[in-house]
Amino acid sequence: MRVAVVGAGITGVCVARELSRYRVEVHVFDAKPDVGWGVSKANTGLIHACYDDDPERFPVRAKACVEGNRMWRSLVEELSIPHSWDGSMVVGDEEDLPRLRELLRRGIRNGVPELRIVEARKLEPLIKGEYALYAPTAGQISPPQAVIAIAESAAINGVRFHLETEVKGIRVKSGEVEAIITNEGEVRVDAVVNAAGLKADEVAGMVGLPMEIRPRKGEYLIFDEDAGPKPSHIIFPVPSERSKGVVVTTEVSGHLMVGPNANDVQDKEDVSTTVEGLREVYGKASKLWPLPPMNKVIRSFAGLRPEPRGGDFILGRTEVGGFYNAAGMRSPGLTAAPAVGKELASMIAEDLELDRKLRWKAGRPLPVDGGGVVCRCNLVTSGRVRWAIERMRFLGVKTPSVDSVKFRTSATAGTCQGSFCRVHIARMLAEEYGVPLWQVTLKGKGSELGVGDVKALVI
Repeated sequence: MRVAVVGAGITGVCVARELSRYRVEVHVFDAKPDVGWGVSKANTGLIHACYDDDPERFPVRAKACVEGNRMWRSLVEELSIPHSWDGSMVVGDEEDLPRLRELLRRGIRNGVPELRIVEARKLEPLIKGEYALYAPTAGQISPPQAVIAIAESAAINGVRFHLETEVKGIRVKSGEVEAIITNEGEVRVDAVVNAAGLKADEVAGMVGLPMEIRPRKGEYLIFDEDAGPKPSHIIFPVPSERSKGVVVTTEVSGHLMVGPNANDVQDKEDVSTTVEGLREVYGKASKLWPLPPMNKVIRSFAGLRPEPRGGDFILGRTEVGGFYNAAGMRSPGLTAAPAVGKELASMIAEDLELDRKLRWKAGRPLPVDGGGVVCRCNLVTSGRVRWAIERMRFLGVKTPSVDSVKFRTSATAGTCQGSFCRVHIARMLAEEYGVPLWQVTLKGKGSELGVGDVKALVI
């Protein structure tokens, strides 16, 4: 038996890891150069407490969110994923108390433990609000490192990753999936999991199923490590129908981060930032917390979220035999991913009558250090960089990129944003991959660090 998972983001790798518990061949396909480089790469990294998802309007979302929150507790320990369990606060004034109480009742109904309304400044003296819905079970992870860790665990247990491999079509025969067609050839399969993020509607269309996924852009600001003050909790505004709002948080790396806003766009590749958007983020965040000046910002970025028609996750079996959806994974998709992976794997195992493996490995190798410091900002050593390159190759990363190293080590993510260490990392990538230095990329093909040897410019 063979299962294809389309998409190597957080949902896809969670499905693949859970499937690796069974006696089945699992293949993960993604057009990007590395795992987690789509929707999963650029988001706030929050593990939500799950009080905001209405169980009547969004039953799949509400259930998966609460279960996923519980599963992350053990997952971060098993796989050594950077994390913090700081709890969250939804901040408001007296006029917001009815809405906070509504969220409290909803959270209790969803099964969220320890929720309560508190005087906000008793937990955060600098916060700009009188009251808060306090959710101590909320936390934060590094999304890129989480995807990498889960993908490695899946690979250790036999899952094969096919990166820079675009799915072009899916062949269906007599109402059942038969093969997946890629730019690298055709693979016969017994089941396909559509975890393609923003492209999930296109993958569904390959088997004749209608689906609508709209990209919603969110912009972020990250401040220098010495910029503060920094909150000790995740701070939310009172949510709207459209969004959970601009968040103020101290991310797991120790940097103050604010965002995202929420703007619908047409282009599924548009991760540009705008002056207006970043001003909006800064302005809304400053209503919650005293922010440092903008000249302390070291990075801005934008991410896209897949917004499904109707707002709920699109999950499970379809009318096409062997075709399963894990689509429309908008917020709280990161939180829900482990639960979605478990549910889908169980469903597929039942349908294909799969047996569980007698032996299955839960963990992954720990990072290796040694050698001199390469990244001065985050104190990353040459040994850690070479370890990261080894793990890239283990997963099947074909194109050497500085960003692949960054997401595994935090090198180039400090104050100087790689001004000092990028060239040293590039040299190590060139050595380990056996390519000229100028062929090393920043973030995959098309972002090469050079055009050739100097002599090529004077011929």
